[in-house]
Amino acid sequence: MQHSEKIESNITSVELIKALTNIVSSEAVLFEQEDLKPYECDGLSAYRAVPLVVVLPDTIEQVQQILALCHNHHVPVVARGAGTGLSGGALPHEQGVLLSLARFKNILHIDAKRRIARVQPGVRNLAISQAVDQFGLYYAPDPSSQIACTIGGNVAENSGGVHCLKYGLTVHNIQQLKIITIEGELLTIGGSGLDSAGYDLLALMTGSEGMLGVIVEVTVKLLPKPERAQVLLAAFDDVVKAGEAVGNIIAAGIIPAGLEMMDKLAISAAEDFVHAGYPLDAEAILLCELDGTNEEVSEHVLKVRAVLNSSGATEVRTAKDEAERVIFWKGRKAAFPAVGRLSPDYYCMDGTIPRKQLPRVLKTMADLSAEYNLPVANVFHAGDGNLHPLILYDANIPGELERTEEFGGKILELCVEVGGAITGEHGIGMEKINQMCVQFNSLELTQFHAVKAAFDPLGLLNPGKAVPTLHRCAEFGAMHVHKGELPFPELERF
Repeated sequence: MQHSEKIESNITSVELIKALTNIVSSEAVLFEQEDLKPYECDGLSAYRAVPLVVVLPDTIEQVQQILALCHNHHVPVVARGAGTGLSGGALPHEQGVLLSLARFKNILHIDAKRRIARVQPGVRNLAISQAVDQFGLYYAPDPSSQIACTIGGNVAENSGGVHCLKYGLTVHNIQQLKIITIEGELLTIGGSGLDSAGYDLLALMTGSEGMLGVIVEVTVKLLPKPERAQVLLAAFDDVVKAGEAVGNIIAAGIIPAGLEMMDKLAISAAEDFVHAGYPLDAEAILLCELDGTNEEVSEHVLKVRAVLNSSGATEVRTAKDEAERVIFWKGRKAAFPAVGRLSPDYYCMDGTIPRKQLPRVLKTMADLSAEYNLPVANVFHAGDGNLHPLILYDANIPGELERTEEFGGKILELCVEVGGAITGEHGIGMEKINQMCVQFNSLELTQFHAVKAAFDPLGLLNPGKAVPTLHRCAEFGAMHVHKGELPFPELERF
């Protein structure tokens, strides 16, 4: 699919390739079709575009020169990490440069006493925890793709993971960034302390999806490994009861390290794939991890077990040892690839709702699934209300992808309707750009464009992503009627 905005460059492709080879080695510039095809999409493969050229720098100075070159000649630039994103955020621009940070894969410095590490953006998420394990430390955010996704992409999308309920998203676990602007200027955002003066640009950059600058270094915060971690697995004969149990645990004054929910379809797929010992007769399961001191965990395990039983759990298990704790989580983290065994294709959604709305949303999604005749496997970061419904479909059936996207859009609009948001950690990218028109009004979107213009006046960084134009929203509103009203009524003034 072509979703790129047209930008008029003042340099030919031959001249651009020659100029790039003057900055990096010729083998680090890819322009033949067979070399470009692997970069045509990220984890959302429904959107594809082949870039004009791919460049793989390995120094900060090279990135500066590449960006300055592109700025001077009005060439679009899309930065890319491991390509594991699920919103089309790394979709290339057909007239632009795909800037790969794959060679920035070094851990530059570990300061165990200050509990920080400086890493390059191409370092894998899991590699950070592996590198600091010898010091009794770890990096808390743990997306399901942590074995492959990179820290630069985590910052760009503000990724979370199963432990984000207690320990926060990426934005809560980084201290400093080094970024390069589209003009090629190197900036340091944040500082060496826990707080820094001035505007909170660190939070602005985190989750900015490559639209404001290119990340070339990240200082992450490290945490001491807890004395003990214990997982409870609770089975339910009704997904609504499981949803209610989530709120009951939080209401009891307990904040688990992780609180995850899977429905029957997801349970079955994960169990066949990983053999984690999940109960196949359950309509839903909750995985609740408690960590801290030995005494604290012992007390909380008893309290949570009582809450789960009073919430209607048909079975509650406690992992008997570390090996069983790991396998319980392995099943959850393998849920996405496992569901791929059930259907030729699946569409992974991402939205966030208030916890108290979980039962209502689950019921409505079941109704929508029946309406569209498309099965849904539900996997949730239930503790913080981050939903990941997986819509099963077959792209070989004419029109089914379009129906699936329409179904997915209804789920996102449902999230907004109940007081939530259209993303929790996957970002907007190309996937949710229309639903931005539902969540935000024209004045808010105008402000987003003003922030973009402050960093990138020519609109060269990741163009056409994340923030829709008002014209696009007007077109979306004209064809999309929600409960008898346009979802973007403010556009009548424009």
